[in-house]
Order: sequence, then C-alpha cells, then structure tokens
Amino acid sequence: MTALGRGLISLALLGLSTAAFAQDAKPQDAKPAAAQAAAPAAAPAPGAAPAAAPGTPPATPPAAAAGAAQAPAGKADGGWSQEVAPANGTTGIALDEKQTELVKTVSGYFAKLNGLQGAFVQTGADNKKLKGKFFVKRPGKFRFDYALPSKQIIISDGEYLAIQDLDLNNEDRVALDQTPFRLLLRKDVDLLRDARIMEVQQAEDLIVLAIQDKSPDTPGRIKIFLATKPALELKEWVTSDAQGLDTRVQVSDVELTDKIDEKMFKIQQLGNRLSTPQ
Repeated sequence: MTALGRGLISLALLGLSTAAFAQDAKPQDAKPAAAQAAAPAAAPAPGAAPAAAPGTPPATPPAAAAGAAQAPAGKADGGWSQEVAPANGTTGIALDEKQTELVKTVSGYFAKLNGLQGAFVQTGADNKKLKGKFFVKRPGKFRFDYALPSKQIIISDGEYLAIQDLDLNNEDRVALDQTPFRLLLRKDVDLLRDARIMEVQQAEDLIVLAIQDKSPDTPGRIKIFLATKPALELKEWVTSDAQGLDTRVQVSDVELTDKIDEKMFKIQQLGNRLSTPQ
C-alpha cells in the first residue's frame, strides 16, 4: 500500500478530509502552537453499513442496523423512535423529551468513561477492512494500533494527534480539536451543549445517535451505536468526512479499565524503535 493510501485510511477513521488535514497537519519536529490547540472539533456522520468481515460477529444486530439505515422519519416499526434531520441540514433536529433523555444518557456514558480498550475492525468506503487494537483514556487520550501488514499507529496525547507509519518512518500531526473525538472524550462531555443532534433512535437493545459539531469550521458527522443490554456499551461508530466518504469502525472485546499505562499515549519520536502492544 502506498503512503497516500495509508494516510487516507487513517484520516477516514478520524473523520478528517484530506483538505482539512493538509491545512492543519504538523511535521514531526514542529512545536505545537497554543492557537491551534484552541481550535474547535470536527464531528462526522452516518453511512451505510458494509458487510462484516468473514468470521467476525456483527457489532450491531443486523435487524437493528437495517432499521438505523432505512427506517423513515417519525415512529418506525419494531419499537424504533427515530427522527432524521433533512439532507445537508446544519441546525439539527428538535428533540422531544424522550430524545433529550437519550442524548443525556449517551453523554453520561462518555462522561463517566475513564479507560477503555478492545479490538476494532475498520471498514472503509472502498469496503476494505483493517483490524487492530485500541486504547482510550479520558480526557482526550487514545491509541489505535493497526495489525500487520499496516504498520500504522494513531496516538492522541490529549492535545495533539499523530498518525505514524512505522514502515515509511513518516508522521503527521493535527490538533485533537480538529477531530470528532473532541465531543466524546473531552473532560466535560455535554452533547446537548456542544453538538448538533442530527438523528436519535432507540430500540430495545440499541441506541443510535448521530451528531455534528456546532462549529461551522468542522464539517462532518459521527454516528454512534451503543448496546443497552446487559449494560450500556459502545459497539461501533460511522464517520463521514466533508467529502461524504463513510468509514465504519466496529469494536469488540471491550473492557472498561483504569489500568492503561500513560506511556501508551506518549507520542514517540520516529527513528527510535517504537513498541506496539501485543
């Protein structure tokens, strides 16, 4: 795979367009600027769910996923409560009392989240799949280690995010606030305050929420799927960048933990031998 192809894969997971990243990317040895750290975040969006990888259990029940993609606005069959914003809408939807409570529930899940780790399968707009492990530590820190042959690592230290290609010894950086993860991993998560709510759905065992950052400078959306049984748990998300390209990330073997080493989120200088978790 070419360097460009690898970079596009990483940008897709983050919900970033190539144009936005080119403008905000920082070279490996550049020092962070305080002004960039204050920039608002991006928030991506929904897309059609590609087929799951062979042998990989679907993170979202097929019936629920179909309902999420196809159910019409208003009350749908099967217990779904859905309202969808108009195409290309930028103001979000008007929430009723039940939908407001659902958004608060999702905000509360991420606000209480300290540490999270597990496995992921990423399916791009071209239907190609990549696998790996992920680690999250709030506020703002996360790491995606792609399995071979990718040799890529995405690391956020809470302020900046680095995309590192160990094979090509190449790195790009961007302020964390330029990614959709800002809304979900900030210190004080409040989606009603910070996000435009574009879609809210609920089934017996699933909550689906599509959000977009309120900042006009951060186009794109993210659609989050959370299982509700036996307990609320992140199952997958779909990001859509400003160009309308969708990427689905399904997670499994999810474990809540406070024992993730802080060193996991240190952005190491390339040229040294970088370690990846086993």
